[in-house]
Amino acid sequence: MTENDHDHEHARLLKTEHPVGIVGYGAYVPRYRLPAREVARIWTNGTGGLPIEEKSVPGLDEDVATMSIEAARNALARAQINPSDLRAVWVGSESHPYAVKPTSTIVAEAIGAVPSTQAADWEFACKAGTEAMVAAMGFVGSQMARYALAIGMDTAQGRPGDALEYTAGAGGAAFIIGPGDDSLAEIESSYSFVTDTPDFWRRQYAIYPEHGQRFTGEPAYFKHITSAGEAMFEATNTKPEDYAYAVFHQPNTKFPQRAGQMLGFKPEQIATGLLVPRIGNTYSGAAIIGLTAILDVAKPGERIMMVSFGSGAGSDAMVLRVTDKIAGKPQLATTTEEYIARRTEIDYAEYVRMRGKLTMK
Repeated sequence: MTENDHDHEHARLLKTEHPVGIVGYGAYVPRYRLPAREVARIWTNGTGGLPIEEKSVPGLDEDVATMSIEAARNALARAQINPSDLRAVWVGSESHPYAVKPTSTIVAEAIGAVPSTQAADWEFACKAGTEAMVAAMGFVGSQMARYALAIGMDTAQGRPGDALEYTAGAGGAAFIIGPGDDSLAEIESSYSFVTDTPDFWRRQYAIYPEHGQRFTGEPAYFKHITSAGEAMFEATNTKPEDYAYAVFHQPNTKFPQRAGQMLGFKPEQIATGLLVPRIGNTYSGAAIIGLTAILDVAKPGERIMMVSFGSGAGSDAMVLRVTDKIAGKPQLATTTEEYIARRTEIDYAEYVRMRGKLTMK
């Protein structure tokens, strides 16, 4: 028995007692963009290859809380529900503005969900957003709540001169999970694959994260993404051609394309949700913001596979089926593509100032 056989033998879908799905969704991307060539200009004299075109950078008055509020308001606009009907507001991030003080209560207060709601912050590196989504599925699927809000959002950090600085972008997405018969995309099944693989970390008081260099690909990213995807194929008796779209965690341009190829997807199935070349790796929002771009153009009956990845390490895989209720929903709020197109280019000096990388003692 191979290692993968052993993995799949223990694969168990996370199925809800009652059908659930996405009743509203929203993205947010800051307008500022730092071209990768600017990073190369400073650190490599403009030589070497560039992993992406540019990345999004938060403004001086933006953080995970403010960006989550924007995405949540977009999700509420599409869901057309009263914020007070949300029984959970959960924010997943690895760059919460406070070490001790929840982001979720700030968001809940701003959107009008307080006081009769459950609020919590989530953390699992880059899959904190899908982690919150899975929890929301359980909350709604058990009928403890009719609606729950799950957000994945990051400002992202990168040590000056490190490879991460090219790709560490900002942004994310919010999803309102509700009953399947109300949803614009029903979540047919979910599966999580987790191991202790320390490929990326940041200890307390450390300003910037560390990463395991080549180990971030194997045995971290590709092992978890492909194992989760293959288990989902097997458990749902589906194959790549059954899906209109596939979206994966996007640390750079090459990784999600290679993961899709390893699972048997064609480049055109991945293209719509591949946003990293233009906004960078949005960490907790990297897979789910790709899903919002897909939902903006998806048609009823189409199936979507999403597989996130969080260093440490784990993947959440979901199979979604778009319903007839998708009609007209993108027009109710700013689309992901509109956020990406709304851009103001900055240079490295402006970036250093805006991200607080220049310290004076």
